[in-house]
Amino acid sequence: MGQVIGAKEKETSTYLKAYPMKSIGDVEKVKEDLKHNSIVIVRITPLAQKSLEELKKAVEELYEYAEGMGGDIARLGEERIVITPPNVKIWRALTQ
Repeated sequence: MGQVIGAKEKETSTYLKAYPMKSIGDVEKVKEDLKHNSIVIVRITPLAQKSLEELKKAVEELYEYAEGMGGDIARLGEERIVITPPNVKIWRALTQ
């Protein structure tokens, strides 16, 4: 019976994952995590140091993916972005 509860917990849990984006190929890893209902914080500095053009392309692809699935995406300072699945929204402070 413990296995059933564990399996159910895995299905309904939302995980927070954080890792660096080293290449544009990491976009697929982020998409896969979002499909599994994870919140992903990506450190973009490693890719920015290699190629700003690839970074721009990767962020645009993630933005379109997040928007298309009903998720959310936002910058966290200069080095990170956060992408959320549809059931999680990012609070944005009102600017004055």
